[in-house]
Amino acid sequence: MTATDSLVFPDEIVTHALVRYLDVPGLPGEFALITLDNGRDHTRPSTLGPATLSSLATALDEIEAHVPRVAAIGVTGKPFVFAAGADIKGMALISERGQAMQMAQLGHQVFRRLLDSPVPTFAFLNGATLGGGLELALHCHYRTLAASVTAIAFPEVFLGLLPGWGGTQLLPRLIGPAAAVSVIIDNALNQNRMLRADQAARLGLVDVLLSDADFLAESLRWAARVVTGEVTVTRESHATDDWGHVVETSRAGLDLRLHRGAPAPYKALDLIAQARTADLDSGTAAESDAVVDLVMSDELRAGLYAFDLVQKRARHPVGAPAASLARPVTKVGIVGAGLMAGQIALLLVRRLMVPVVLTDVDQGRLDQGVSQVHQEIAQLHAKGRISGDTANRLTALVTGSLTLDAFADADLVLEAVFEDLAVKKRVLADVEAVVTPEAVLATNTSSLSVSAIAADLHRPERLVGMHFFNPVSVMPLLEIVRAEHTGDTALATAFAVGKQLKKSCVLVSDRPGFVVNRLLARYLGEVLAAIDEGTPIEEADRALDPLGLPMSPMTLLALVGPAVALHTAETMHAAFPDRFVVSDNARRLVESGKSGVYLWDGGTPTVDPEVRAIFEAGTAPSTGDQVRERALAALASEIRIMLDEGLVAAPQDVDLCLILGAGWPFHLGGVTPFLDRSGVSERVTGARFLAPGVASVPA
Repeated sequence: MTATDSLVFPDEIVTHALVRYLDVPGLPGEFALITLDNGRDHTRPSTLGPATLSSLATALDEIEAHVPRVAAIGVTGKPFVFAAGADIKGMALISERGQAMQMAQLGHQVFRRLLDSPVPTFAFLNGATLGGGLELALHCHYRTLAASVTAIAFPEVFLGLLPGWGGTQLLPRLIGPAAAVSVIIDNALNQNRMLRADQAARLGLVDVLLSDADFLAESLRWAARVVTGEVTVTRESHATDDWGHVVETSRAGLDLRLHRGAPAPYKALDLIAQARTADLDSGTAAESDAVVDLVMSDELRAGLYAFDLVQKRARHPVGAPAASLARPVTKVGIVGAGLMAGQIALLLVRRLMVPVVLTDVDQGRLDQGVSQVHQEIAQLHAKGRISGDTANRLTALVTGSLTLDAFADADLVLEAVFEDLAVKKRVLADVEAVVTPEAVLATNTSSLSVSAIAADLHRPERLVGMHFFNPVSVMPLLEIVRAEHTGDTALATAFAVGKQLKKSCVLVSDRPGFVVNRLLARYLGEVLAAIDEGTPIEEADRALDPLGLPMSPMTLLALVGPAVALHTAETMHAAFPDRFVVSDNARRLVESGKSGVYLWDGGTPTVDPEVRAIFEAGTAPSTGDQVRERALAALASEIRIMLDEGLVAAPQDVDLCLILGAGWPFHLGGVTPFLDRSGVSERVTGARFLAPGVASVPA
């Protein structure tokens, strides 16, 4: 894209602003209704590019020509969709600050006409309302919302942007600074959490919640009553809210989470603070300046790269066999009744709605495991997430058995027992003796060789790795492992089940640790090695703070558990002794029975004095910068080896695994473009992982 007098996004799917003039009973004049429609079905939301904004401006020109016949203006969307945000594909092509400013100002100019309209304006939110679509609605004087809508959000900060068409100025004035910070920043950073209709109504984001059955007609009737004065809309004032405290608290929270590694949330917070005293013109001007800075930043390119991976590559797994090869799954068996097995059972029964049988050798553990799943189902019902009938059905579908005979008619049996090769081999051999010849077997191993687990099976081709991540209901990644003899039927069945579970599946070859655990073990091992060599615990743990990772190495150690982390390190060291080390201090930590290196009194971590006493320090301490460079170099080296091994199809799959399985931040993009941008890739491996320009500002 080059600078032009008229901003154009190549291949923009134009959302047309279609105008109808309606006679609404009780309204003294015509109601001008604008419908935003890109001509696609509901799976392709209407986005807002330059041509779309021009279409909306033209519609407003036409309506203004009908004044004074027009008594009110309304905006709604096509079925199930009000409007999404700016055209992201087009935004990624902007290469000059002038273009970015033109796009920012165009949105402000067009939307402002709704706010400044001499006749009342209404937004009828009939479906998904995201980003710029929500900003359009905020510029209208009044808003109605369909009760079934589940996708209302400002996702911009999630991508490395901020609401740039008035959102940071209008939303805090409408719902208060604390709620605005939650919607604009916190929800976006929390895996792009969205509001349901009832939540949006409670916040005061809309004026009335209406039934879907006759939403448009009811919205028009309500609007007419507002225009005639029959209905008076009152809104809470937030002038006396403690804006300063909200902003300071939020900034402190961002520092703890991101360590100023991502500019977008900080800029958004500054603009929210400015909304308290700034007039709208100066506030939106500051918003435009901030948007331009972000559009030209590496952070946006990184966020768009990560978004593309999650939205496209994750939905079309590279290397997956034809779906037609998958075996239908009408019953599932799970070996084990522990925490992980229970989580997997709950997800399977909710998504597949088929019988799920857990087994264990101990009646007490089995009863506890089945009971835990039943309790989770009851909690889902208590929270209103499933109906009573559904809860009863799911509960009846989850049962337990002390014998493997219960798997005789299962189509899929997954083992989720202790991470021990001999145990897993024995369990699956016993399962193979009772299941049908067509049944697919799966292992949830996190680091062991699937080929080794399958070695003694009579039909090793039916064993596939299905590595779930904890917590199972939250983590979207499923690593699907093709072992040496895994057949296409087993593999296709695993992918089909993963899709039904709404997991993002990535095909990986059978190497210890696969992708996520291998890289986490390598990076955690380097940090622990630095501590063993004499680097203070606190300094080593803070070394990667500038990246804004979801948690520090020592917090990660506590989350997975020192014993599990040690076992993984030992497994990886056995496979790759030249690169993976086993920390002596990690062994001491496990032997002490401690759950981690920190005490968390008052929410602030401090090193446990007892841990400090048992740790032995070497005589070669490193600085935080040295620890960070060491860890990043280790990641670059390991990724290059993994790609050379053919562990995954491409660097993008490594990035997808870390984003979805380890919470690698969107603002960094994937790990490989980050290592490319920072120069680590070439310094360590002699080459970039990706082609120049990927996830970086265009030249």
